[in-house]
Amino acid sequence: MWVVNVWLPLLVAFSLGGLAASLLVVYLFYVLGTLPPGCYADLEVLPGVTMDCVRVLASEYAYVPVPVLGRVPLDVAAAVWFVVNIGAALWLYKTLSRGAARFVFWWRLLGLAILPYLLYLEFAVLKAVCIYCTVMHVFILADFVVISIFLRKMAPLIR
Repeated sequence: MWVVNVWLPLLVAFSLGGLAASLLVVYLFYVLGTLPPGCYADLEVLPGVTMDCVRVLASEYAYVPVPVLGRVPLDVAAAVWFVVNIGAALWLYKTLSRGAARFVFWWRLLGLAILPYLLYLEFAVLKAVCIYCTVMHVFILADFVVISIFLRKMAPLIR
């Protein structure tokens, strides 16, 4: 059980970091109408690609259609994803069940699968990068690596 106690804080920490980044953007940008800290940099990160949170967050690609609710900021969807992530990690930690392990893996794979599209939008379509989006991308990637290693090491204990 010591191994489980080492990995769970990492999984929860990654999700809390992503949740904090997404909620900060939702509150400051979408609710208050101000830029989050660090979004003021006028910096070219790659040739032709600038750090420009406004271009990313105000673009048509920053929203997802949700039945009944209409267009919802992608950062709200990200916050929900991170909350489910935390719940799934706690479910796996508490039960070590095969169902929890499968859900955790596939849920995290879903998050990872969306990243190439989001990166394509930022770098190729918008030619702009949002630092908070990048932070969430890093947490999603790190989370997937950690859960993959965790599930591999814990396979004999999962019922």
